[in-house]
Amino acid sequence: MAPNHGLPMSEVIRHQRSLWKRLRLRVRELAMIARGLISTDHPVLAHVVPMRRCNLACTYCNEYDSFSKPVPLETMLWRLDSLADLGCTIITVSGGEPMLHPGLESMIAHIRQRGMIAGLISNGYLLTAERIQRLNQAGLDHLQISIDNVHPDEVSKKSLKVLDAKLQLLAQHADFHVNVNSVVGGGIRNPNDALVIGRRALELGLSSTVGIIHDGKGQSQPLSETERRVYQTMRAMQKSSYARINYFQDNLAQGKANTWRCRAGARYLYICEQGLVHYCSQQRGYPGKPLEEYTLADLRREYRTAKSCAPHCTVACVHQISTIDFWRGPQT
Repeated sequence: MAPNHGLPMSEVIRHQRSLWKRLRLRVRELAMIARGLISTDHPVLAHVVPMRRCNLACTYCNEYDSFSKPVPLETMLWRLDSLADLGCTIITVSGGEPMLHPGLESMIAHIRQRGMIAGLISNGYLLTAERIQRLNQAGLDHLQISIDNVHPDEVSKKSLKVLDAKLQLLAQHADFHVNVNSVVGGGIRNPNDALVIGRRALELGLSSTVGIIHDGKGQSQPLSETERRVYQTMRAMQKSSYARINYFQDNLAQGKANTWRCRAGARYLYICEQGLVHYCSQQRGYPGKPLEEYTLADLRREYRTAKSCAPHCTVACVHQISTIDFWRGPQT
């Protein structure tokens, strides 16, 4: 036994390794921010979809189907190279459910080999101790799991009752950062479930955030008084981090619009399973250009283009990335 709180030596070593990895990641994140401040001619974050199929069917979600085949690994690696060549800094693999893709770990390793930060968004159902170790070995930096309720219902099966065992596995084995995102709005039956979920995540040593569920076009809907109370309580629980620049949601929770410069199509790219570039998951079709044809001219055009959907947008990743340039680059 190690002297550190009576933990086994293997656990102490894993904890120290995890701390060192988080420190190195923070250095890379700070370098990302510095590079983004110096130049606006590259994407900061791209979401890539290697698998539209999902093993769940949450009623509020419009980002999945039940039949699509995985994009061939060779195609996905080529797309990752294309994003690296555009100067992208962070790539998040999403879906659908990306853990259904047989080449997921190869994609994550390739992202890291190209010098980019590797993220993953998953419903967590397919996590096992062995799979977490594979993600560790591939070099995953961030994992986000969304849990919508305490008990599964007709709206969502992403419940704490089902996923708590997966969170415990992550707390025990993951070398990467894990964030648990809970939600209010969008038909979630019991808003107070978000508090239970957030507190459980913090209890396990994971981070916790809260989001406002959008409609099919990424737009916010007014929150009830109870939902607003839960939202404010959850916001107070969140730790300060550049990845939690979610002040825009404070206005949305009160039914107010935001005035901001959305940089989708420039600083943020959404690459669908067909390999087309879109503004985001909720505005698919614009600009709808193949990634292999996307150039610096496209990045500069979309950087300057105002988006009519921006005032009531709830897509957090686009807001966060656009914050880097909030003070510059007027749009028309």
